[in-house]
Amino acid sequence: MKKFLTYPNSLFLFQLLCFLMIFNSSCASKSKINYFQNNSSNDTVSLKTENNSFTPIFKVDDFISVDVTALNEESIKPFLLTLQNTANGQPPTYSNGIAARSGYLIDSNGEIMLPIIGKIKLAGLNRIEATELIQTKLSEYILNPVVNLRIQNFKITVLGDVKTPGSYNIPNERITILEALGIAGDLNITGVRQTVMVIRDINGIKTQFTVDLTSNDVFQSPVYYLEQNDVVYVEPNRPKRNSSLVSTTTGVFISITSLIITTVTLITRN
Repeated sequence: MKKFLTYPNSLFLFQLLCFLMIFNSSCASKSKINYFQNNSSNDTVSLKTENNSFTPIFKVDDFISVDVTALNEESIKPFLLTLQNTANGQPPTYSNGIAARSGYLIDSNGEIMLPIIGKIKLAGLNRIEATELIQTKLSEYILNPVVNLRIQNFKITVLGDVKTPGSYNIPNERITILEALGIAGDLNITGVRQTVMVIRDINGIKTQFTVDLTSNDVFQSPVYYLEQNDVVYVEPNRPKRNSSLVSTTTGVFISITSLIITTVTLITRN
């Protein structure tokens, strides 16, 4: 029988095939990895006007604290809630399971129920507007009240191809998409930087925004500053998606290839 394929040639082809698979899955160009590529060393980038003055808008299901102070401490007592103690002085987080301090949950109508005053609608207002509204209501009972509002459950979620995906509490209620990705350990080298998705609830409707981290346009994006309960999703690139399939079939592929090479070698030796 004529020898069409010798053993060394079979081994060489097998090694070449494996090399091409690895090379194809590991190649990544600079244009797909580096951030902020369309700027020079002397360029300056300005934020949008609304980004410069960003403040959270209160939404349904926000859990807020309302701290009231005044010169006459006795006059504010009816408007204070008893604070809940946290375990070992730790702040409430999703990981430790500690309940948040006492506060008010904005209901499905966008309202909270304050002692004596009654219902006040806060959904749709920013912090300054909500503070002024409550101070006006309290002024009927308290002389020169001072109100401080805080969102207790301000969190963002980062999912997808990042080092440490998860939900994160944001204590200062102000975070950019870049800071959020930094908290999550940054994108993996296989994360797609051109189509980072932000999912935001706007008036009860889930709305998707796409951000290109390789462009300075990210600073002009309406989702540059994240709002409470925003979800950031980083898509893995095609080689990584393909590798998830390849990894499950690699063992079978190698076994079949080895069997074919062994069979061909035995045939050609005869």
